[in-house]
Amino acid sequence: MVLLAGVVVALALVAMLVAYLQLGYHADVRTASVDGEAAADGRSYLQRTTHETSRALRGEFTWSDRGRAVTEARNRLQPRIRTLQRSRVEAGIAYTVEFNRTAAQRWATANCPSGSGREFGPCAADRGVVVQERGGRSLLLAVGYDLTVTTDRETVQLTVVAPAVK
Repeated sequence: MVLLAGVVVALALVAMLVAYLQLGYHADVRTASVDGEAAADGRSYLQRTTHETSRALRGEFTWSDRGRAVTEARNRLQPRIRTLQRSRVEAGIAYTVEFNRTAAQRWATANCPSGSGREFGPCAADRGVVVQERGGRSLLLAVGYDLTVTTDRETVQLTVVAPAVK
């Protein structure tokens, strides 16, 4: 009888060991990618927001009023940024967004043609927003952002330059 009880206990311990190894052996692939997905979602949201803001402001400001165009673009982007920042707090994901002046300037330098053979007017990067003169009007081309995504596991920091048109 004691021998039979020992065999039952040994089998139970083996079953528990196998279950333990199966649960703890591999990383949960779905959970490991949540932070990357949250960052990709934030980046996509900023790209859509930039595109929609650019469309709303098309033709509204002359090139000489480009400073006002940049101010208006930032004013229209701010409520959308606040929406992103509040969007997934209940799920344990916090977004922080700031305008990135340096990234916008680098984007303008790399993507805006210069010289006499260009098709459109000059570009200007102002307070994280890139505008270009087209037909005497200011056209929003891109916005530079610093995007920080914080979860209970990690913090991911990205620099995103969202072009108004792909």
